[in-house]
Amino acid sequence: MGIRNKKSFGWIMAGFLAGVLVSLGITAAAQKAEPLPLKALQQFANVYGAIKSSYVEPVADQQLIDDAIRGLFTDLDPHSLYLDEEGYKQMQDITRGGFGGLGIEIGTQDNMPKVIAPIEDTPAARAGILTGDLITHIDGQPTKDLPLNEAVKKMRGDPGTPIDLTIQRVGSAKPLKFHIVREIIKTQSVRGEMLAHDIAYVRISQFQERTTADLIKLLAGFAKKQPPKGLILDLRNDPGGLLNAAIGVTSVFIEPGKLVVSTKGRIPSSNEEFYARSPNRDHGVETNTALPPWTRTVPMVVLVNIGSASASEIVAGALQDYKRAKIIGNRTFGKGSVQSLLQLSEDTGIKLTTARYYTPSGRSIQNTGVMPDYPVDDSAAGNLFRMQREVDLQHHLGGQADAAPAEADADDDFVQGEIKMFKFGGDDDWQLRQAINALQGRPILKSDPALVRQARAEAAAGQSAEAEKKTLNKGDYPESVDRYRITPEGMIKVQ
Repeated sequence: MGIRNKKSFGWIMAGFLAGVLVSLGITAAAQKAEPLPLKALQQFANVYGAIKSSYVEPVADQQLIDDAIRGLFTDLDPHSLYLDEEGYKQMQDITRGGFGGLGIEIGTQDNMPKVIAPIEDTPAARAGILTGDLITHIDGQPTKDLPLNEAVKKMRGDPGTPIDLTIQRVGSAKPLKFHIVREIIKTQSVRGEMLAHDIAYVRISQFQERTTADLIKLLAGFAKKQPPKGLILDLRNDPGGLLNAAIGVTSVFIEPGKLVVSTKGRIPSSNEEFYARSPNRDHGVETNTALPPWTRTVPMVVLVNIGSASASEIVAGALQDYKRAKIIGNRTFGKGSVQSLLQLSEDTGIKLTTARYYTPSGRSIQNTGVMPDYPVDDSAAGNLFRMQREVDLQHHLGGQADAAPAEADADDDFVQGEIKMFKFGGDDDWQLRQAINALQGRPILKSDPALVRQARAEAAAGQSAEAEKKTLNKGDYPESVDRYRITPEGMIKVQ
């Protein structure tokens, strides 16, 4: 292809791309003020043509287009991405509550996949994978610089097939290896039980299509004997999900008509306000499952931690603003941005950040997160989960301009040495015990000072023992040492 032909091809491609954008309607509003950069599009088309005609090996059109689209997202925030056919299907499966794999929500740190939260009762959770774990190898292959979507593809697979993960965990001197067998992940986003003293415990692990309906059904079951005297809503390690589900859950606990969350973005359609509503009318709840009236008056505590993100933060922020519940735990992740799913074709799309979330009082949770009313460590001996928050991610979206910076978490708040995980809602759940204390009017403790001192002493002793192994003192050498001298004839022992 000559230069003239390449230039002609470039204009054809530029026109084609412009037509695609217009037909999708994605930038229609923006185009009135910002015309399409046809000169830049021509340059892109010229590069495209050069690769097609001159690269040392042939490259398929679809691969070039897919790679070009992915490149557009490189310097955007970490939540905007291109969804190819496989990624688009996975997104739909997750929001519907069923998909295949290990059962972990992951992000990135140091260009490696990092666990945001293991989903309850999945192979990853049962194997002992924890929030904050850095995945350094998948089936023996290093994950450094591996794109996140490629890491996800490697971890997904047919049910019954095994996978080996190598984990780097803060507090563990050596890498941890996990052999896990994949399963079809069918997540039940809501579970709960009645605790002692007529306190209801409800845990939401993800916000899905059925979350509000399942929550109402669970709460109605609690009230069959008598209404609970207190309620604990556990949103720890809940990475979020559907905005509609977050609004529905909040509507269960506050009066209809109250503002739950607002969004603000560049285009008018991104500026919206979402209000509490009657969950019985618009969430497909069975007609015989009415919302119990006590849900909007019962004393309430919400548990959050560093793994609580997005939809979890919307619910916690709204209930905190209205003083409907006390927030107990750790500062949340700080993901206060809206992602819109835009369909490009029947089986591809893009997930694009289009707005920021604001709580009813006008607070932005982007980067800052939700600060608990009562900070409480993950365990009695200190915090267990150490991971990057939104503000630590590369290319993170800025937060509210005048928002006060969140306080940094002190390193000495973390448990040193091997971590012993507990079950959320179990007998050894320290934060749950403090939530019960709050409902019963007893003191709320951040941690147990005696156990913190014990954990630090054990960690110091372990570090000293390790250092002693690595140190060779004079007494470590044997009394008699054979010495040799190298000569032309070979090595001769020195007498």
